[in-house]
Amino acid sequence: MSRIEPFDTLPDGRTVEQVTLQGGGLTANVLTYGATVQDLRLDGVDHPLVLGADRIAPYLGPMTYFGAIVGRYANRIAGGHFKADGRDWQADLNEGGRTTLHGGSEGTGQMLWSIAAFSDSSVTMVLDLPDGHMGFPGAMQVQVICSLSAEAALNFEITAEADRPTPCNFAHHGYFNLDGGPDILNHRLQIAAAHYLPVDADLIPTGKETHVEGTAFDFREPRVIAPGGYDHNFCLWRSRTDLRPVALLRGQSGLTMEVDTTEPGLQVYDGGGFGAMQGLGGRSYGRFAGVALETQNWPDAPNHPHFPDWLLKPGQTYRHRVSYRFSRASQGQ
Repeated sequence: MSRIEPFDTLPDGRTVEQVTLQGGGLTANVLTYGATVQDLRLDGVDHPLVLGADRIAPYLGPMTYFGAIVGRYANRIAGGHFKADGRDWQADLNEGGRTTLHGGSEGTGQMLWSIAAFSDSSVTMVLDLPDGHMGFPGAMQVQVICSLSAEAALNFEITAEADRPTPCNFAHHGYFNLDGGPDILNHRLQIAAAHYLPVDADLIPTGKETHVEGTAFDFREPRVIAPGGYDHNFCLWRSRTDLRPVALLRGQSGLTMEVDTTEPGLQVYDGGGFGAMQGLGGRSYGRFAGVALETQNWPDAPNHPHFPDWLLKPGQTYRHRVSYRFSRASQGQ
């Protein structure tokens, strides 16, 4: 049965609540802080499927963004600068003073959401962003529906509306580890993308779309993630579309996760920059402890006219759907 209970307290005294959902053989804990999936379990599997923490403090430090809904512009904007509504804008520079990452230092992944509705297998959370928040134009209303469905799927539907033209790009920033082991380097990954975006030293796309053939970015057929080194966008298509399969992740145990989305990009980050952290049930997380498969628009799209449309205008509704579907396969399949 679904339940809501206190999880922890933020430094300013506000209470973070935890919603427990069950459905399709899955159990998920979702926090009001960041609309974060704190834990995810599959019946018959004795370890978590995601990286998370048992208290709020790690989410305020080394585990920022883990499992959260990040925005109002997920990923990076070079120099935090963009043009919208006929003028220049400067967003909060929260990554080395050089880029805006995941909406700034107080993006949606670091804010307290409100519970609007819930059932045994679904919770709806909402958040209001004021005009000028983190330097972005327009008041924005954001809603996320997190649900568990019969096919053992963790689903998100993210919608947003704004009263001025504004950048809009949200992503679920969960880290997955299907084996419960120390790293994901031997997980096999497949991505339905023929191109990826090379990046500069600040992890900003150069603007060139490069074919994956003959490169370490060719995941058109399943292969192991090792040796790692991925924090890149894979180009799925050029605009939002119907929900369709885009990626498959398989652990050595045979546990498989399929990813379906409406979004034009898939950011793959293998956790290569992780330091030592303590996670769920006292587990130790280090380098490559989990892999993020973030469905979203392409990074820094506001500064690349040939990238997919990134602007949300008054009267429009942003609608992003993604499904992470789990199943068991035979060893070695």
